[in-house]
Amino acid sequence: MVDKINRDKNDIYGMLVLGFLFKNPKFLLTLKLSVFALFLYAMTYGFINTSSENMVTKGVFWNLFWPFFMVITLGTLGRVFCGICPHGFMGKYITKFGLNKKMPKFLANPFIGLLVLFFTWWLVYYMYPSFYKTPIATALVFLVLTIIAMISFFVFEKMSYCKSFCPIGAVTNAFSKVGFTKLETYKDACSSCKTFDCAKACSYDLKPFTFQKKNSMADCTLCMDCSSSCEAVAFKVTKPSSSLLKKFKPRKSDVWALILLTGAISITMGFHHALGRSAIVEEFIWSKTARYFESFINFGTIDTIGLFAFSYAIAFVLMASVGGMFIASKILKVDYEKTFYTLGYAFAPLFIIGGLSHVVEFFFLHYASNIVNGFIQAFSLNFNYMEPLAIRRDSWLHIFKMFNHLAYIWAFIIMIARIKLLDSTKLRKVLAYPFASALIIFYMGLNFYTGYVFKTYGAQKRGGHNHMQHQKQTNNHSSLNIVIIKQENKG
Repeated sequence: MVDKINRDKNDIYGMLVLGFLFKNPKFLLTLKLSVFALFLYAMTYGFINTSSENMVTKGVFWNLFWPFFMVITLGTLGRVFCGICPHGFMGKYITKFGLNKKMPKFLANPFIGLLVLFFTWWLVYYMYPSFYKTPIATALVFLVLTIIAMISFFVFEKMSYCKSFCPIGAVTNAFSKVGFTKLETYKDACSSCKTFDCAKACSYDLKPFTFQKKNSMADCTLCMDCSSSCEAVAFKVTKPSSSLLKKFKPRKSDVWALILLTGAISITMGFHHALGRSAIVEEFIWSKTARYFESFINFGTIDTIGLFAFSYAIAFVLMASVGGMFIASKILKVDYEKTFYTLGYAFAPLFIIGGLSHVVEFFFLHYASNIVNGFIQAFSLNFNYMEPLAIRRDSWLHIFKMFNHLAYIWAFIIMIARIKLLDSTKLRKVLAYPFASALIIFYMGLNFYTGYVFKTYGAQKRGGHNHMQHQKQTNNHSSLNIVIIKQENKG
């Protein structure tokens, strides 16, 4: 254990304000308790007030936790939200009194959490857009996850739920590598260490003094417990995505998280939400497919265009990533699996950096007002409700589209660094590069095509397919009301 150390200039722990925010145990405990209390309050409020007037549950989970604690922090500071996550916070205490059994191999699989998130969240989200937006559904989802987490923490050892089973864990572990911070230790101070206090303090059974050598922080959640046990632990500002520019042991679940969520979020939203507002929305293949199947199948309240936009997006993404990497591996004369899992990390910026465009834009359109109004309602504050900071017609909002362009530029740069790690000739690497980058090129093309569509054809005046879907649901409700009225009149 080291009691005092001369910190580097880029060490956040050595910075006056930031050092206090990220290292002070009392402040961190207060922050974790506050987030935990807010989590429980918003979840409970969702069961108490199930009406659409409930701004608390929506404001906390969908306007604060997801966009700011997840998307923004992952693309900058890394997995800091995992460090204050309510589930992880209570897990550290539950495991102390638990059974500490080893998690079975069939459960110790991050693909489980990833696929749960992919199918039960994103697929359902596009089929039933308003389902998870209701307070009761939101509260129920997080209650179920909380119960599963509590049982897992009690039964299994070493925070296994977070490392292997958490739906968000698989996402944060993959996308956190885009950020510009890293946790490591000072080598000189660790060279003579015999107590390994930082490792003993880690609830996840990790060894911080190995992070630098491995060029990987493994399952580290940046809870900062290790920094309280030894001064040799450092939390440094580094070049963005620095670990992705060097060699490390790849994880298959990481690469598939990058691919599947790029398809489920970035590409599907480009199809369904962006192009879905254009004047030619009915001309796209997912719209035509939806209308074709609607002609002989009754989908009920399912958003058919959302369903097929999701399906086509995933199909295109898989063809571009898997097919492109297969051709690249043949050109490189490198094993396909090694090519795929080495180069696949270059896709990381497509969602997490590109997602900043949506998050920042929606901060002005919805998030800011929803968060403030949620707190006003939650604590019965004597303030007027806040109006949105912008409306969709405001042209200055387009400036945030730059994040979409930054995303594919940064992905191309990472791909150059990653392809250099493979053992092949320079000519073969040059020839393989565009095929390995097929998904990045597809993402870039979609952004330019979207701009072309709106410039050429404009936006649909009445809100695109979203309006038509809403109108379809409204007509169904109207028909139901007419039937009820007729029955009442007969009675």
